[in-house]
Amino acid sequence: MRLLSGLLKKFIRNGRLRLYDSAGGLHEFGSGEDGPTVTVRLHDKALARRLALNPELVAAEAYMDGTLTCEDGATIHDCLELFSVNRTGLASAGSQRLLRRAWRGLKRWQQANPIGMASRNVRHHYDLSTDLFRLFLDEGLNYSCAYFRNPDAESLEQAQQAKLVHIAAKLRLEPDMHVAEIGSGWGSLAIHLARHCGARVTAINVSPEQLKISRQRAEEAGVGDRVTFLERDYRDVEGRFDRVVSVGMMEHVGTTYFDTYFGKVRDMLTDDGIAMIHAIGRMTPPGTTGPFIRKYIFPGGYVPALSEVFASLERVGLWAADNEILRLHYYYTIRHWRQRFAANRAKAASLYDERFCRMWEFYLSAVELGFLNGSNMVFQLLLSRRRDAVPIIRDYIVDDERAAIARAARRAAAE
Repeated sequence: MRLLSGLLKKFIRNGRLRLYDSAGGLHEFGSGEDGPTVTVRLHDKALARRLALNPELVAAEAYMDGTLTCEDGATIHDCLELFSVNRTGLASAGSQRLLRRAWRGLKRWQQANPIGMASRNVRHHYDLSTDLFRLFLDEGLNYSCAYFRNPDAESLEQAQQAKLVHIAAKLRLEPDMHVAEIGSGWGSLAIHLARHCGARVTAINVSPEQLKISRQRAEEAGVGDRVTFLERDYRDVEGRFDRVVSVGMMEHVGTTYFDTYFGKVRDMLTDDGIAMIHAIGRMTPPGTTGPFIRKYIFPGGYVPALSEVFASLERVGLWAADNEILRLHYYYTIRHWRQRFAANRAKAASLYDERFCRMWEFYLSAVELGFLNGSNMVFQLLLSRRRDAVPIIRDYIVDDERAAIARAARRAAAE
Protein backbone atom coordinates (compact mmCIF):
# COMPACT_ATOMS: atom_id res chain seq x y z
CA MET A 1 0.00 0.00 0.00
CA ARG A 2 2.95 2.36 0.43
CA LEU A 3 3.22 3.35 -3.25
CA LEU A 4 -0.53 3.76 -3.67
CA SER A 5 -0.87 5.75 -0.43
CA GLY A 6 1.87 8.11 -1.56
CA LEU A 7 0.10 8.72 -4.86
CA LEU A 8 -3.34 9.19 -3.30
CA LYS A 9 -2.06 11.67 -0.71
CA LYS A 10 -0.88 13.90 -3.56
CA PHE A 11 -3.90 13.17 -5.74
CA ILE A 12 -6.97 13.42 -3.49
CA ARG A 13 -7.31 17.03 -2.34
CA ASN A 14 -11.05 17.61 -2.89
CA GLY A 15 -13.62 15.30 -1.32
CA ARG A 16 -12.53 12.16 0.54
CA LEU A 17 -11.57 8.63 -0.44
CA ARG A 18 -12.04 5.89 2.17
CA LEU A 19 -10.11 2.86 0.94
CA TYR A 20 -10.11 -0.61 2.50
CA ASP A 21 -7.07 -2.65 1.52
CA SER A 22 -7.22 -6.41 0.91
CA ALA A 23 -6.47 -7.09 4.58
CA GLY A 24 -9.34 -4.91 5.77
CA GLY A 25 -7.27 -1.90 6.82
CA LEU A 26 -8.88 1.51 6.30
CA HIS A 27 -6.96 4.37 4.68
CA GLU A 28 -8.44 7.86 4.20
CA PHE A 29 -7.34 10.56 1.80
CA GLY A 30 -8.57 14.11 1.13
CA SER A 31 -10.08 17.01 3.04
CA GLY A 32 -13.69 15.95 2.68
CA GLU A 33 -14.52 19.37 1.18
CA ASP A 34 -15.47 20.38 -2.38
CA GLY A 35 -16.17 16.84 -3.53
CA PRO A 36 -17.91 13.56 -2.72
CA THR A 37 -16.91 11.08 -0.03
CA VAL A 38 -16.46 7.64 -1.55
CA THR A 39 -15.66 4.25 -0.04
CA VAL A 40 -13.94 1.53 -2.09
CA ARG A 41 -12.48 -1.86 -1.24
CA LEU A 42 -9.59 -3.74 -2.84
CA HIS A 43 -9.96 -7.53 -2.96
CA ASP A 44 -6.52 -8.42 -4.29
CA LYS A 45 -3.24 -7.78 -2.48
CA ALA A 46 -1.33 -7.15 -5.71
CA LEU A 47 -3.88 -4.57 -6.85
CA ALA A 48 -2.52 -1.71 -4.73
CA ARG A 49 0.87 -1.75 -6.45
CA ARG A 50 -0.66 -2.06 -9.91
CA LEU A 51 -3.00 0.88 -9.19
CA ALA A 52 -0.03 3.03 -8.15
CA LEU A 53 1.75 2.37 -11.44
CA ASN A 54 -1.15 2.81 -13.91
CA PRO A 55 -4.27 3.96 -12.01
CA GLU A 56 -6.43 5.00 -14.96
CA LEU A 57 -6.31 1.60 -16.67
CA VAL A 58 -5.98 -0.65 -13.63
CA ALA A 59 -8.89 0.96 -11.73
CA ALA A 60 -11.17 0.34 -14.72
CA GLU A 61 -10.03 -3.26 -15.15
CA ALA A 62 -10.29 -3.95 -11.42
CA TYR A 63 -13.86 -2.63 -11.38
CA MET A 64 -14.70 -4.73 -14.44
CA ASP A 65 -13.22 -7.85 -12.80
CA GLY A 66 -14.79 -7.23 -9.38
CA THR A 67 -11.48 -6.85 -7.53
CA LEU A 68 -12.33 -3.21 -6.79
CA THR A 69 -15.79 -2.53 -5.42
CA CYS A 70 -17.64 0.57 -4.25
CA GLU A 71 -19.24 0.41 -0.80
CA ASP A 72 -21.42 2.35 1.66
CA GLY A 73 -23.84 3.27 -1.10
CA ALA A 74 -21.21 4.64 -3.48
CA THR A 75 -21.33 3.84 -7.19
CA ILE A 76 -18.63 3.81 -9.83
CA HIS A 77 -20.02 7.16 -10.98
CA ASP A 78 -19.31 8.58 -7.52
CA CYS A 79 -15.76 7.18 -7.66
CA LEU A 80 -15.12 8.71 -11.04
CA GLU A 81 -16.60 12.02 -9.94
CA LEU A 82 -14.06 12.06 -7.10
CA PHE A 83 -11.36 11.34 -9.67
CA SER A 84 -12.60 14.08 -12.00
CA VAL A 85 -12.55 16.85 -9.38
CA ASN A 86 -8.95 15.87 -8.53
CA ARG A 87 -7.69 15.14 -12.04
CA THR A 88 -4.95 17.80 -12.09
CA GLY A 89 -3.37 16.29 -8.99
CA LEU A 90 -2.90 12.92 -10.67
CA ALA A 91 -1.17 14.41 -13.69
CA SER A 92 1.34 16.22 -11.47
CA ALA A 93 2.62 13.04 -9.77
CA GLY A 94 6.12 12.05 -10.92
CA SER A 95 5.20 8.48 -11.87
CA GLN A 96 2.24 9.69 -13.90
CA ARG A 97 4.32 12.29 -15.74
CA LEU A 98 6.68 9.50 -16.82
CA LEU A 99 3.73 7.36 -17.91
CA ARG A 100 2.23 10.18 -19.97
CA ARG A 101 5.59 10.84 -21.59
CA ALA A 102 5.68 7.20 -22.68
CA TRP A 103 2.14 7.45 -24.06
CA ARG A 104 3.07 10.54 -26.06
CA GLY A 105 6.02 8.64 -27.52
CA LEU A 106 3.68 5.89 -28.68
CA LYS A 107 0.93 8.25 -29.88
CA ARG A 108 1.42 7.73 -33.61
CA TRP A 109 1.42 3.96 -33.19
CA GLN A 110 -1.62 3.98 -30.88
CA GLN A 111 -3.61 6.03 -33.39
CA ALA A 112 -2.52 4.25 -36.55
CA ASN A 113 -5.62 4.00 -38.75
CA PRO A 114 -4.55 2.86 -42.21
CA ILE A 115 -7.24 1.43 -44.47
CA GLY A 116 -8.20 -1.96 -43.09
CA MET A 117 -7.10 -1.31 -39.52
CA ALA A 118 -9.39 1.74 -39.39
CA SER A 119 -12.31 -0.53 -40.25
CA ARG A 120 -11.34 -3.07 -37.58
CA ASN A 121 -11.01 -0.35 -34.96
CA VAL A 122 -14.43 1.11 -35.75
CA ARG A 123 -16.13 -2.28 -35.88
CA HIS A 124 -14.74 -3.11 -32.42
CA HIS A 125 -17.30 -0.67 -31.01
CA TYR A 126 -20.02 -0.11 -33.58
CA ASP A 127 -20.64 -3.72 -34.53
CA LEU A 128 -21.91 -4.50 -31.06
CA SER A 129 -25.56 -5.53 -31.05
CA THR A 130 -27.88 -2.72 -32.07
CA ASP A 131 -30.16 -3.98 -29.30
CA LEU A 132 -27.54 -2.77 -26.82
CA PHE A 133 -27.56 0.75 -28.23
CA ARG A 134 -31.36 0.81 -28.27
CA LEU A 135 -31.24 0.46 -24.47
CA PHE A 136 -29.83 3.95 -23.98
CA LEU A 137 -29.94 5.98 -27.20
CA ASP A 138 -32.90 7.97 -28.48
CA GLU A 139 -35.42 6.44 -30.88
CA GLY A 140 -33.38 7.67 -33.87
CA LEU A 141 -30.20 5.93 -32.64
CA ASN A 142 -28.19 9.14 -32.70
CA TYR A 143 -24.87 8.24 -31.09
CA SER A 144 -23.38 11.74 -30.93
CA CYS A 145 -23.83 14.98 -29.03
CA ALA A 146 -27.40 16.30 -28.94
CA TYR A 147 -28.32 19.99 -29.08
CA PHE A 148 -30.12 21.24 -25.95
CA ARG A 149 -31.87 24.56 -25.90
CA ASN A 150 -33.27 23.86 -22.42
CA PRO A 151 -31.58 20.84 -20.77
CA ASP A 152 -33.99 20.80 -17.82
CA ALA A 153 -37.12 20.67 -19.98
CA GLU A 154 -36.19 18.75 -23.14
CA SER A 155 -36.13 15.02 -23.67
CA LEU A 156 -33.18 13.29 -25.30
CA GLU A 157 -35.36 12.67 -28.36
CA GLN A 158 -36.17 16.37 -28.68
CA ALA A 159 -32.53 17.39 -28.31
CA GLN A 160 -31.32 14.88 -30.90
CA GLN A 161 -33.93 16.06 -33.36
CA ALA A 162 -32.83 19.63 -32.67
CA LYS A 163 -29.26 18.60 -33.51
CA LEU A 164 -30.34 17.31 -36.93
CA VAL A 165 -32.23 20.54 -37.62
CA HIS A 166 -29.25 22.62 -36.47
CA ILE A 167 -26.84 20.79 -38.76
CA ALA A 168 -29.23 20.97 -41.72
CA ALA A 169 -29.58 24.72 -41.23
CA LYS A 170 -25.82 25.16 -41.32
CA LEU A 171 -25.59 23.21 -44.59
CA ARG A 172 -27.97 25.62 -46.35
CA LEU A 173 -29.44 22.87 -48.50
CA GLU A 174 -31.54 23.23 -51.61
CA PRO A 175 -33.65 20.42 -53.15
CA ASP A 176 -31.67 17.78 -55.05
CA MET A 177 -28.30 18.91 -53.75
CA HIS A 178 -25.96 15.94 -53.45
CA VAL A 179 -24.62 15.40 -49.93
CA ALA A 180 -21.83 13.06 -48.89
CA GLU A 181 -21.94 11.91 -45.27
CA ILE A 182 -18.66 10.53 -43.87
CA GLY A 183 -19.49 8.17 -41.03
CA SER A 184 -23.26 7.75 -41.16
CA GLY A 185 -24.04 5.88 -37.93
CA TRP A 186 -27.50 4.34 -38.04
CA GLY A 187 -28.64 6.74 -40.74
CA SER A 188 -30.64 9.39 -38.87
CA LEU A 189 -28.92 12.43 -40.39
CA ALA A 190 -28.96 11.06 -43.95
CA ILE A 191 -32.64 10.22 -43.63
CA HIS A 192 -33.41 13.67 -42.18
CA LEU A 193 -31.57 15.50 -44.99
CA ALA A 194 -33.36 13.46 -47.64
CA ARG A 195 -36.80 13.56 -46.06
CA HIS A 196 -36.98 17.15 -44.83
CA CYS A 197 -34.50 18.99 -47.09
CA GLY A 198 -34.97 17.14 -50.38
CA ALA A 199 -31.29 16.21 -50.62
CA ARG A 200 -29.76 13.20 -52.31
CA VAL A 201 -27.36 11.57 -49.87
CA THR A 202 -24.44 9.20 -50.33
CA ALA A 203 -23.59 7.97 -46.83
CA ILE A 204 -20.49 5.92 -46.07
CA ASN A 205 -19.67 3.73 -43.10
CA VAL A 206 -17.34 0.81 -42.34
CA SER A 207 -19.70 -0.92 -39.91
CA PRO A 208 -21.85 -3.59 -41.61
CA GLU A 209 -24.14 -3.76 -38.59
CA GLN A 210 -24.93 -0.05 -38.77
CA LEU A 211 -25.33 -0.11 -42.54
CA LYS A 212 -27.86 -2.95 -42.37
CA ILE A 213 -30.04 -1.03 -39.92
CA SER A 214 -29.60 2.24 -41.84
CA ARG A 215 -30.90 0.76 -45.09
CA GLN A 216 -33.93 -0.68 -43.32
CA ARG A 217 -34.69 2.67 -41.67
CA ALA A 218 -34.34 4.60 -44.94
CA GLU A 219 -36.83 2.29 -46.65
CA GLU A 220 -39.26 2.60 -43.73
CA ALA A 221 -38.95 6.41 -43.90
CA GLY A 222 -39.76 6.38 -47.62
CA VAL A 223 -36.38 7.77 -48.75
CA GLY A 224 -34.67 4.57 -49.85
CA ASP A 225 -34.44 6.01 -53.38
CA ARG A 226 -32.73 9.21 -52.17
CA VAL A 227 -30.15 7.76 -49.78
CA THR A 228 -27.37 5.37 -50.74
CA PHE A 229 -25.46 3.70 -47.91
CA LEU A 230 -22.02 2.36 -48.86
CA GLU A 231 -19.53 0.27 -46.90
CA ARG A 232 -16.47 2.32 -47.70
CA ASP A 233 -13.49 4.04 -46.10
CA TYR A 234 -13.61 7.83 -46.50
CA ARG A 235 -10.32 7.71 -48.40
CA ASP A 236 -11.96 5.61 -51.12
CA VAL A 237 -14.88 7.95 -51.86
CA GLU A 238 -14.94 9.28 -55.41
CA GLY A 239 -16.72 12.27 -56.91
CA ARG A 240 -17.57 15.82 -55.87
CA PHE A 241 -20.53 16.91 -53.80
CA ASP A 242 -22.49 20.08 -53.06
CA ARG A 243 -22.21 19.39 -49.36
CA VAL A 244 -20.09 17.15 -47.14
CA VAL A 245 -21.08 16.38 -43.56
CA SER A 246 -19.30 14.32 -40.93
CA VAL A 247 -20.65 13.82 -37.41
CA GLY A 248 -18.64 12.02 -34.75
CA MET A 249 -16.19 10.50 -37.22
CA MET A 250 -13.09 12.71 -37.01
CA GLU A 251 -12.36 11.22 -33.56
CA HIS A 252 -11.55 7.95 -35.38
CA VAL A 253 -9.11 9.47 -37.89
CA GLY A 254 -5.94 9.72 -35.76
CA THR A 255 -3.42 12.56 -35.76
CA THR A 256 -1.34 11.03 -38.56
CA TYR A 257 -4.30 11.29 -40.91
CA PHE A 258 -5.73 14.75 -40.18
CA ASP A 259 -4.32 16.18 -43.41
CA THR A 260 -5.57 13.14 -45.33
CA TYR A 261 -9.05 13.59 -43.84
CA PHE A 262 -9.37 17.32 -44.46
CA GLY A 263 -7.68 16.98 -47.84
CA LYS A 264 -10.32 14.42 -48.81
CA VAL A 265 -13.09 16.74 -47.61
CA ARG A 266 -11.60 19.52 -49.76
CA ASP A 267 -11.38 17.28 -52.82
CA MET A 268 -14.97 16.05 -52.38
CA LEU A 269 -16.42 19.58 -52.40
CA THR A 270 -17.57 21.43 -55.48
CA ASP A 271 -16.02 24.85 -55.89
CA ASP A 272 -18.90 26.53 -54.05
CA GLY A 273 -19.61 23.60 -51.71
CA ILE A 274 -19.82 23.61 -47.91
CA ALA A 275 -18.65 20.98 -45.42
CA MET A 276 -19.85 20.66 -41.81
CA ILE A 277 -17.62 18.75 -39.37
CA HIS A 278 -19.02 17.89 -35.94
CA ALA A 279 -16.52 16.27 -33.56
CA ILE A 280 -15.32 16.06 -29.98
CA GLY A 281 -12.35 18.30 -29.22
CA ARG A 282 -10.27 19.32 -26.25
CA MET A 283 -9.62 22.85 -24.99
CA THR A 284 -6.13 21.84 -23.83
CA PRO A 285 -2.98 21.34 -25.92
CA PRO A 286 -2.54 18.08 -27.89
CA GLY A 287 -2.48 14.98 -25.71
CA THR A 288 -3.17 11.26 -25.84
CA THR A 289 -6.17 8.97 -25.49
CA GLY A 290 -6.70 7.55 -22.01
CA PRO A 291 -5.62 3.91 -21.66
CA PHE A 292 -9.04 2.50 -20.77
CA ILE A 293 -10.81 4.18 -23.69
CA ARG A 294 -7.96 3.24 -26.03
CA LYS A 295 -7.92 -0.43 -25.02
CA TYR A 296 -11.59 -1.26 -24.47
CA ILE A 297 -13.85 1.33 -26.09
CA PHE A 298 -12.35 3.18 -29.07
CA PRO A 299 -9.07 1.65 -30.26
CA GLY A 300 -7.33 4.04 -32.61
CA GLY A 301 -9.47 6.94 -31.41
CA TYR A 302 -8.23 10.40 -30.46
CA VAL A 303 -9.92 13.66 -29.45
CA PRO A 304 -8.05 16.49 -31.21
CA ALA A 305 -7.00 19.83 -29.84
CA LEU A 306 -8.32 22.77 -31.84
CA SER A 307 -4.71 23.76 -32.54
CA GLU A 308 -4.24 20.45 -34.37
CA VAL A 309 -7.47 20.91 -36.32
CA PHE A 310 -6.74 24.44 -37.50
CA ALA A 311 -3.11 23.65 -38.30
CA SER A 312 -4.32 20.89 -40.60
CA LEU A 313 -6.85 23.21 -42.26
CA GLU A 314 -4.04 25.66 -42.94
CA ARG A 315 -1.93 22.96 -44.57
CA VAL A 316 -4.70 21.63 -46.85
CA GLY A 317 -6.02 25.07 -47.80
CA LEU A 318 -9.62 25.06 -46.54
CA TRP A 319 -11.48 28.12 -45.28
CA ALA A 320 -12.85 27.83 -41.75
CA ALA A 321 -16.07 29.73 -42.39
CA ASP A 322 -17.56 29.20 -38.95
CA ASN A 323 -16.83 27.36 -35.71
CA GLU A 324 -19.34 26.77 -32.93
CA ILE A 325 -18.25 25.30 -29.59
CA LEU A 326 -20.80 23.18 -27.71
CA ARG A 327 -19.36 23.11 -24.18
CA LEU A 328 -21.93 21.27 -22.05
CA HIS A 329 -24.30 19.74 -24.60
CA TYR A 330 -22.49 16.39 -24.58
CA TYR A 331 -22.51 16.29 -20.78
CA TYR A 332 -26.32 16.51 -20.83
CA THR A 333 -26.48 13.95 -23.65
CA ILE A 334 -24.33 11.33 -21.92
CA ARG A 335 -26.11 11.88 -18.62
CA HIS A 336 -29.28 10.72 -20.38
CA TRP A 337 -27.41 7.72 -21.83
CA ARG A 338 -25.95 6.71 -18.46
CA GLN A 339 -29.30 6.95 -16.71
CA ARG A 340 -31.07 4.97 -19.45
CA PHE A 341 -28.37 2.31 -19.42
CA ALA A 342 -28.71 1.98 -15.64
CA ALA A 343 -32.49 1.58 -16.00
CA ASN A 344 -31.96 -1.19 -18.59
CA ARG A 345 -28.91 -2.83 -17.05
CA ALA A 346 -30.51 -6.24 -16.66
CA LYS A 347 -31.33 -6.30 -20.37
CA ALA A 348 -27.73 -5.35 -21.20
CA ALA A 349 -26.47 -8.20 -19.01
CA SER A 350 -28.71 -10.63 -20.88
CA LEU A 351 -27.15 -9.48 -24.16
CA TYR A 352 -23.56 -9.67 -22.91
CA ASP A 353 -22.48 -10.31 -19.28
CA GLU A 354 -21.80 -8.64 -15.94
CA ARG A 355 -18.22 -7.70 -16.78
CA PHE A 356 -19.38 -5.99 -19.97
CA CYS A 357 -22.00 -4.02 -18.02
CA ARG A 358 -19.39 -2.82 -15.55
CA MET A 359 -17.14 -1.81 -18.45
CA TRP A 360 -20.00 0.14 -20.03
CA GLU A 361 -20.88 1.83 -16.73
CA PHE A 362 -17.26 2.91 -16.34
CA TYR A 363 -17.17 4.19 -19.92
CA LEU A 364 -20.37 6.23 -19.76
CA SER A 365 -19.51 7.78 -16.40
CA ALA A 366 -15.95 8.60 -17.42
CA VAL A 367 -16.92 10.38 -20.63
CA GLU A 368 -19.86 12.19 -19.02
CA LEU A 369 -17.58 13.62 -16.34
CA GLY A 370 -14.97 14.48 -18.95
CA PHE A 371 -17.48 16.96 -20.39
CA LEU A 372 -18.44 18.30 -16.97
CA ASN A 373 -15.11 18.61 -15.15
CA GLY A 374 -12.55 17.79 -17.84
CA SER A 375 -11.28 19.46 -21.00
CA ASN A 376 -13.66 17.96 -23.58
CA MET A 377 -16.18 19.84 -25.70
CA VAL A 378 -17.71 19.54 -29.18
CA PHE A 379 -16.95 21.76 -32.16
CA GLN A 380 -18.96 22.27 -35.34
CA LEU A 381 -16.85 23.59 -38.20
CA LEU A 382 -18.11 24.98 -41.49
CA LEU A 383 -15.48 24.59 -44.21
CA SER A 384 -15.30 25.70 -47.83
CA ARG A 385 -12.90 25.95 -50.75
CA ARG A 386 -13.97 29.52 -51.47
CA ARG A 387 -14.20 32.39 -49.00
CA ASP A 388 -17.65 33.41 -50.25
CA ALA A 389 -19.33 29.97 -50.30
CA VAL A 390 -20.91 30.67 -46.90
CA PRO A 391 -22.89 33.88 -46.17
CA ILE A 392 -20.76 36.58 -44.56
CA ILE A 393 -22.90 36.64 -41.40
CA ARG A 394 -24.28 33.60 -39.64
CA ASP A 395 -27.86 34.85 -39.22
CA TYR A 396 -28.94 32.45 -41.97
CA ILE A 397 -28.40 29.52 -39.62
CA VAL A 398 -30.89 30.80 -37.05
CA ASP A 399 -33.34 31.87 -39.78
CA ASP A 400 -33.25 28.45 -41.50
CA GLU A 401 -33.46 26.66 -38.17
CA ARG A 402 -36.53 28.58 -37.07
CA ALA A 403 -38.18 28.02 -40.43
CA ALA A 404 -37.56 24.27 -40.15
CA ILE A 405 -39.00 24.20 -36.64
CA ALA A 406 -42.10 26.05 -37.85
CA ARG A 407 -42.57 23.58 -40.73
CA ALA A 408 -42.26 20.65 -38.33
CA ALA A 409 -44.86 22.20 -36.04
CA ARG A 410 -47.27 22.63 -38.94
CA ARG A 411 -46.77 18.99 -40.02
CA ALA A 412 -47.39 17.79 -36.47
CA ALA A 413 -50.58 19.86 -36.23
CA ALA A 414 -51.83 18.51 -39.58
CA GLU A 415 -51.27 14.92 -38.42
